[in-house]
Formats: sequence, structure tokens, C-alpha cells
Amino acid sequence: MTSDLSRRRFMAGASAAGLACNVSAAETGKPALLGGAKVRTQPFPSWPITGPAEERALLDVLHSGKWYRGSGSIVKKFEQEYARVTGARECLAVCNGTAALFVSLNACGVEPGDEVVIPPYTFVATLNVVLRQHALPVFVDTDPETFQIDARKVEAAITPDTRAIVPVHLGGNVADLDTLLEVARRRKVPLIEDACQAHLAEWKGRKAGVWGDAGCFSFQASKNLNSGEGGAILFNDPELRERAYAFHNNGSGQRFIGNNFTYASSGANLRLTEFQAGILLAQMERIEQQARRRTANARYLTSMLQEINGISPAKQYEGCTVNAYHLYMLRYNSDAFAGLKRDHFLKALAAEGIPASGGYSPLNSQEFLKQAIHSRGYQRLFSAQRLKQWEERNHCPANDRLCTQAVWFTQTMLLGERGDMEQIVEAVRKIQAHAGELAKAQA
Repeated sequence: MTSDLSRRRFMAGASAAGLACNVSAAETGKPALLGGAKVRTQPFPSWPITGPAEERALLDVLHSGKWYRGSGSIVKKFEQEYARVTGARECLAVCNGTAALFVSLNACGVEPGDEVVIPPYTFVATLNVVLRQHALPVFVDTDPETFQIDARKVEAAITPDTRAIVPVHLGGNVADLDTLLEVARRRKVPLIEDACQAHLAEWKGRKAGVWGDAGCFSFQASKNLNSGEGGAILFNDPELRERAYAFHNNGSGQRFIGNNFTYASSGANLRLTEFQAGILLAQMERIEQQARRRTANARYLTSMLQEINGISPAKQYEGCTVNAYHLYMLRYNSDAFAGLKRDHFLKALAAEGIPASGGYSPLNSQEFLKQAIHSRGYQRLFSAQRLKQWEERNHCPANDRLCTQAVWFTQTMLLGERGDMEQIVEAVRKIQAHAGELAKAQA
């Protein structure tokens, strides 16, 4: 599963990692949850990182008096710069990542009664935009080793009603685009990349988001490129970009913007502001340097964590030449930790000064989704037999297991020093060395 290149990179620091990881139970001390000293007392780097560039950008827009894209030039400048950095032909900035997905579905012609293939392991926005189109979300199970949609199972989920495939490059890792693009091409179904967490990630040396019919990004406050809220869509087809532009601008296309009340289509107001675009341009001055630091720290962390029994860092497909590491994801096996449950493992990490999350719960079994599918609107659009078949199709057992094993570290933790990575490993090893005591304490 993992490429030779990835393995070589992961092992690059193995000798140093071995020294850091070869710690006996006696040396680790008592876990903080049991009254011992914390491994880490300092916070990890804060987010966002700002400076004079952001202040200048906001003040420049403020004093210009041109605060929206119809009268200003900063949004357009950002679109040009983001297209340049990603290698895309076209870029459309929108108000957030959810809007990017919503606009893309509309531009690709997804309508009520259609089906859209999505993964069950993703942020809820990927599902919500499908429901807002009154389309049927069809879930394809997860590949637990990579945390990505299992591309090998996508074709079996496609029917004559499938109007879009929406893989998610989760955590900054990249889904198996070779397989997905081949299926989309052969079945003549648009491919919309949800790259909301994958800024500057690459597949075979080209940026994520430029491979499909559309590539969607989020600039929400937690993201590697951040303007509080914001989003963008990458296109290689100018006509598709024009349809998207019209939809995001209340149906008024690029050539109609201003006070010409002529409309190309129905739409919504999903525009990015000049203020947000200014912040993004300032933040982009640091994005490549920050990406390099995350990558270096993630590789060093992996070289150490993969030596710990019961800890399995997420792998990459061979084609993923750059992982953006919006999240550092791993699987936790409680059997290797004396049966210590994952929730208590997370609590023990937090007590050591290492914040971590258990990640997503299964989207395909959410109660609100069941209510939506059984709503009046869906019952009018889909027959009872089709909805019953939908329920039978949407079992994702691999994802169900993954949701009980996943552990996440955020991208800000990877912006620190190599010593910070060593402290993460020290905390994990300390917990494992005393897992039996911790398991008894949790009982």
C-alpha cells in the first residue's frame, strides 16, 4: 500500500528514532493520570499565525472603500495567485468550503433525484451539500490503512442515476486518484475533488484539486490556509467555471457582474469578500514554508510511532507524492495497550500535555440523515423500494471499525520542533508501559 518512496522517507530518521523510542517502563515514570509528571507543559504552536502583512491587507481594503468583489480587485488577484500556485487553469473564490462543494455540484448538474458517491469518513459538509440538492448520498466504505475512500469499491456503487463522485483527500492525504479518474472517465460521471483539507497536497507531482472536473478547498479557521471562513474551486474548463461563477453570484455570470440585472441561471450569494481575499494573500506568503515544516515533522513522527506496537500511522498511496498533513492520523489498537480503551488513551495523552482527537463518527448512520431520507421531500423523489435499497447499499463495516480506532493530531502540532514530536512519542510509550494500571483505573 505504501510507496517505496514513502517508506524510505519514513525510515530516514529511524536510527535517531530508535534511540528516542527505546525507553523502558522504569524510565518513563508514572502517567500524569496516575499522579506522575506531565511529559509536556508548554502549549503547541497557536493558530493562526499572523503579522504585519495581514494587518496591511485588511487596512488596504478598509481604506479602499471597495469591500466586495464586484467593485474591488483583491478577490480576483487571489484567484489568479491560487491558480498559479496550484497549477490550475481557473479558480473561483467562494465564501467557504461548503459553498465550494455546493457550487460545484450545481455546476456539474446534480439535481433532485440524482445520486452522488461520497465517503462515510469526512466532515459533514460533504454530505450536507448532497442533501441540499435533494440528491441521494451513496456511501463507499473506507480503506482503513489510508483513511481515504476505498476507490476499488466505487464502481460497484455507480448506477445510471449517479451524477457525481466526490472523493475527499482527508487530512491532507490524497485518495487513489488513478483508480477514481479511470472509473469516472469510463462511466462518464463528473469527479469533484473535496480537497478542503489538502492545500498543496500532490498526486504524482501535480497538486490535488486539479485532476477532476472541480477541486474544492476550504479556508476555515482550522485549515492550513486560513481566512476564518472562505473557499475556492479549481477548474480546467472555463465553461464549467462560468456556470459556477453564475451560481455563486445569484445567477449573474462573470460577464454580467455590476448593475446589469441580467441572469444566466438561478443561484445564490456565495461570494468571498475583499477582506478575506486580502488575508489569504498574506497567509500565502507562509504556506509553503509551513507545509515543509509539517512534512518534515510528520515523517520524523512516523519513523518513531511505527515502531510502537498497536500504533499504525496512516499510509499513503504510491501516487501521493505530497501529503499536506492537515491532520496526522493513526489507528490505535487497544489490545497492545492492555485493553485500555481509546477514549481513556486520549484522556491519558491529554493529561501528558498532548491533545488528540478520536476523529469522525460514521456519517452513513447519523440520525439526521435517516430523518432526511424519510422526509416528505425524499419520499416524493424516490420510491419506497429505492430508499429501502439505499439502506441496504450503505453499510460500511471497515469505516465503522476505523471510527473506533482513529486518533488525530492537528496540523498546528506539526509546526513545532523535532523535540515536540519526541514528546508525543514519549507520552505514547509512557501510556503503553503503564497501560495495565491505567486500564484498571478506568474500570
